[in-house]
Amino acid sequence: MTVRWQEHVSLKPYNTFGIDVKARYFVQAHTDADVREALAQAAERDLPVLVIGGGSNLLLTRDVDALVLQMASRGCQVLSDVDGHVVVEAEAGEPWHPFVQWSLGQGLCGLENLSLIPGTVGAAPMQNVGAYGVEIKDVFAGLTALDRQTGELREFDLQACAFGYRDSLFKQNPGRWLILRVRFALSRTLQAHLDYGPVRQRLLEQGVEQPTAQAISDAICSIRREKLPDPAELGNAGSFFKNPVVPAALAEQIRAHYPNVVAYPQADGQVKLAAGWLIEQAGWKGYRDGDAGVHRLQSLVLVNYGQASGAQLHGLAQRIQADIRARFGVELEMEPNLY
Repeated sequence: MTVRWQEHVSLKPYNTFGIDVKARYFVQAHTDADVREALAQAAERDLPVLVIGGGSNLLLTRDVDALVLQMASRGCQVLSDVDGHVVVEAEAGEPWHPFVQWSLGQGLCGLENLSLIPGTVGAAPMQNVGAYGVEIKDVFAGLTALDRQTGELREFDLQACAFGYRDSLFKQNPGRWLILRVRFALSRTLQAHLDYGPVRQRLLEQGVEQPTAQAISDAICSIRREKLPDPAELGNAGSFFKNPVVPAALAEQIRAHYPNVVAYPQADGQVKLAAGWLIEQAGWKGYRDGDAGVHRLQSLVLVNYGQASGAQLHGLAQRIQADIRARFGVELEMEPNLY
């Protein structure tokens, strides 16, 4: 046995909400061989397995009577560099923001709008993580995953991943695919995405007229630090609810009562509404019930002020969902995975 099995381990350091529940067993996997060994031993013991990365998209509501397998592999490398088109690869356990900064340090563009997102590289394709007008699918070059049903490795291209809004094949088939490493198609020439949110305005405020990828990253980091709490200081999982996509007729009904509704027409004729706007209009911004609350500056973010349980946070989320359903006729979907 080369991987180290630990028993009755607190998962508080391994989830950004800081929920203090225990894992019956806990293993960190640093290599593909570690992953295979841990899964094989779990199968021998007839144990279910919960795979985690940085725990930034996870709400734990109870002790985990299973093996918690944390992906702890590290490393990033340039695979090809041809005529300014560069493919890089990162291990699943690589923390996301340091990987983005590594790519910028290599003179590469494409990931700058995804700066300061918590979590790991391996978790990013699960949700098709996106921010400020860029999603994983826009810079995706492939990934390697282990099929837990057959034990075989499979290479996925863009089409095979079935990326959608905060969605993918991997999210649709929980427990089957274990992502080992991910590849990204980057460039040495900047194609700036500045029209989503206050990015362009922030660059102007900072006196940047000809932005570089690093300058865009810096601007986005400053915006995110202002509007989103640092999980190291206040437990949270970032945006807790997806922006709902609704029929145009429902959006117009809402606009008739709330002319300032924040809404974005979609290519298919539907309309994406800003979940944060809906929650704020309903009066939840800054709400607190014990140590479970809604952030005072960003109504999309649920926070743990210290000793909240996952069940308390989930209960708060359900109350918000019920209120938005009753007020607007809109269903809000949670982003974090619930256990």
